[in-house]
Amino acid sequence: MNYKLMTPGPTQVRENVRLARSLECTNPDLDPGFVEFYHETCQLISRLLHTKNEAFILDGEGILGLEAACASLTEPGDQVLVLDNGIYGKGFADFVTMYGGEVTYFSTPYDEALSVDKLEAFLKEHHDFKYATMVHCDTPSGMLNPVEQLSRLLHDYGILTVVDSVSAMFGEPLDVDNGMIDIVCGGSQKALSAPPGLTFVTVSDKAKECMHSRKTKIASFYANIMVFEEYYEQKWFPYTMPISDIYGLRQALDNIAADPQIYDRHAKLAKLTRDTLTEMGLQLYGKNGYANTVTAFCVPEGFAAQDILGRMLDKYGIMLAGSFDVFAGKLIRIGHMGENANEADVMETLQALRQILQA
Repeated sequence: MNYKLMTPGPTQVRENVRLARSLECTNPDLDPGFVEFYHETCQLISRLLHTKNEAFILDGEGILGLEAACASLTEPGDQVLVLDNGIYGKGFADFVTMYGGEVTYFSTPYDEALSVDKLEAFLKEHHDFKYATMVHCDTPSGMLNPVEQLSRLLHDYGILTVVDSVSAMFGEPLDVDNGMIDIVCGGSQKALSAPPGLTFVTVSDKAKECMHSRKTKIASFYANIMVFEEYYEQKWFPYTMPISDIYGLRQALDNIAADPQIYDRHAKLAKLTRDTLTEMGLQLYGKNGYANTVTAFCVPEGFAAQDILGRMLDKYGIMLAGSFDVFAGKLIRIGHMGENANEADVMETLQALRQILQA
């Protein structure tokens, strides 16, 4: 059955992206034309993220990019700072410890955006870290963090930075070079509005130097950014690239490049969503840090999350998302990102939700 996806990823996919995925395939291992196409697509990613850092597209959902960043940087015994104000923020620790790193948490309440001032006070006493991880938009709660400011602060202490921007990228402005972000990770199925299956990373020269200076080998092949090094010069990929997925990704990137109002539209529709939910008497989750890509609201007393979600789906054909982990059964999320970020679909969603709650 065809539902209207208003989830915080995967999102709706434009017809021209679907059609791009149906283009005739070549052999990506042997065709020099595809190497050029991949290279140009990576350059477009870097340009849209305002960075001179090299980009790589990896064959796997967004989680692969997060693990690859940690796998490529981490050696046994490395001290890593995990900025934790959400489920995904805390989750970085799993990748760090998987590759032998030792984690220190900078933890703050999950209903507050990370504070630059509080992090600065912490770093004055604790700053012996190889790199730090953080999340731009922590999807389970819709919490937005000021990653550019946080990353610049960490660089003042010589700490490399890894940023998960999977759920914020292309719905929230992000200037990678201004933020001095060493590795930023994105995904195909969020605001980019391509089908799930690809992740991409931009990697600074400092991060590359760190990978080159390792005393131990990276303990992975698939989650290893360095296997892509010099792919363009050698005209050789480390594994067969998913050509149809990349055709679709390129079209989605071209859509974004041709949309100068994309950030204004996300901001406008996010505000409309928050204002309408508040006017309906619902409580937004969080004290601050509201993202322009996803809004989370608290399940009102006397209701069950699954009942609301089920009725939205059965009666109106609109798919929203609950949450999980510490937020299981407590929050409902509306994804107004990418192709979802249009006034007609957002208004239809809010009107349907109002009618269900009134009934």
